[in-house]
Amino acid sequence: MERVPNVPALLARLRMRQIVLLLAIEERGTLRAAAAQLNMTQSAASKMLHELELAIGQPLFERVGRGLALTAAGDCVMGYFRGMRGTVSSLARELEELRLGSAGKLFIGSIMAASPGHLTDALLRLKQTYPLLAVEISTGTSDLLIQRLNEGKLDVVIGRMLTLSDRHYVFRPIGDEALCIIAATGHPLARRKRVTFDALQAYPWILQPHGSPMRDVMEQEFRSHNATLPKGLIESASILTTTNLAIKSDMLGVIPESVASRYARHGLLAIIPYQIQQSLTAFGSIVPKDRPLSTAAKHFVELLHGAA
Repeated sequence: MERVPNVPALLARLRMRQIVLLLAIEERGTLRAAAAQLNMTQSAASKMLHELELAIGQPLFERVGRGLALTAAGDCVMGYFRGMRGTVSSLARELEELRLGSAGKLFIGSIMAASPGHLTDALLRLKQTYPLLAVEISTGTSDLLIQRLNEGKLDVVIGRMLTLSDRHYVFRPIGDEALCIIAATGHPLARRKRVTFDALQAYPWILQPHGSPMRDVMEQEFRSHNATLPKGLIESASILTTTNLAIKSDMLGVIPESVASRYARHGLLAIIPYQIQQSLTAFGSIVPKDRPLSTAAKHFVELLHGAA
C-alpha cells in the first residue's frame, strides 16, 4: 500500500459512495451483504473497497472466516466515518423539514387590535406540526404591515383591507372586532350597572392615534353625540400601554372586547357598561396573490381560520 496522501489529495480521492460502502460492510459483516444492501454487484463493491483502501493507504478489512473484520487502520477510519451515518440522517431530516416548512422561518405581521386568541391558538397548533419552525411576529398598523408584505419581509398579515384592492391580495375575514371602554377596577363608573355617554365625558381618555381604525370608531361615537374629543387626550397605539394607564389611573381607555375580557376575567381591569355603537371593520388574513406561500404559511392561514 502507498503512503497516506496529504489532506487535499485524500479528499480528492475519497467518494461518498465509498464511505457508504465502508459503513455497510461494518454493519452487515460481509462484502456480499453490503453490496446487496447498496444494490451493487459483489465485484463492483470489491473494486470500490480496493479503491478506498488505495485512497487511505492501508488495508481496512481482513478476512475472518466468511466475513470481514476491521483492521486497526479500518477501526481508526471508522471512528471518523461512523458519525456520518447520524449526520447524514439528520441532514436528510432537516432538508425534508425545510421542504415541508418545519425548518426555516415564518414572518407574520399582525395589527394590535386583532383578537389575540385566534393568533395564539393558530401558533400553538402550528408548532405542534412544525416544532423546528422559527416564527417572527411584527405588530403595526395595517398600512405599514402591507408595505412590509409587498417588500417580501412578511409572509402573512393579519389586518384590514382598508383601501387595498382584492386584485392583488387574498383576504379571508376572521371577524368583526367589538370595542369596549376599560377602566381600573376601583373606578367610580365600574360600579354602575349602566353608564351614559355624558358620564364618560367627566374623565380623561386614552385613545389610539388619529387615522387608526379604533380612533375612527371613537371619533364617530363622539360625533354621534354631538361631542368633541376630550381635552388632555393621551394617544397611544399600544394596547398594553392603554391598559396599564387605565389600570393605574382614573382614565378611560378603548381596546378590543376580546382583549379586555381576558383582563377582566382575572380581575385586572373593569369593562365599563357602555355599548359603543360602531365596531371595527372586519380583520383577517392577507397574502399576495402573485406570491406562492410556503407549506408552513399555508398551514398557518388554515389554522387561523379554523379550517385545519
